[in-house]
Amino acid sequence: MTKRVAIYARVSTDGQTTDNQVRELEQIASHMGWQIKERFIDHGISGAKGRDKRLAFDALCKAATRREIDMVMAWSVDRLGRSLQDLVGFMSELQAVGCDLYLHQQALDTSTPAGRAMFQMCGVFAEFERGMIRERVNAGLARAKAEGKQLGRPRIDRAKEDQVRGALAAGDKGIRKIASEVGVGVNAVQRIQKEMIAAA
Repeated sequence: MTKRVAIYARVSTDGQTTDNQVRELEQIASHMGWQIKERFIDHGISGAKGRDKRLAFDALCKAATRREIDMVMAWSVDRLGRSLQDLVGFMSELQAVGCDLYLHQQALDTSTPAGRAMFQMCGVFAEFERGMIRERVNAGLARAKAEGKQLGRPRIDRAKEDQVRGALAAGDKGIRKIASEVGVGVNAVQRIQKEMIAAA
């Protein structure tokens, strides 16, 4: 059965062209005997943009989900996204619907055993990257705390907090009404209510 493929190409600025990317991928598809079903092109859009801002990329994902294609072809990994996590997320999405991925510059073809092994390695490195980010965030929070910096949203001033406590103790008004009258957020009133219940 002939493999149905979709070509995805992207350039970051309007002054660039996707012609070379598309031409080379078309030649590879022809050489492999693959049928090109559609070409999805994003012009002048950064790879850091989300899927909702990359209309052609979004259409490509939907075509894969509808199982209209068997493989996505792209010139390079950076055409798909700006991070390893983006790539692994996209590849996992494709894998879930039985669609393969071919990346020309990285010589990655997930329809082959070597390509599938490479994909699994990408997953390992993406998990490592997530772990490193978590560690950096936690270290930053610990450092800020050690320096006496207040984390999270700033607390409301004492006078308003006392007003909220008084209104809650009276028990004749709802949380939203109290928040509106005192001039604080609903979350602040809920937090104070929880503190009062815990202390009771």
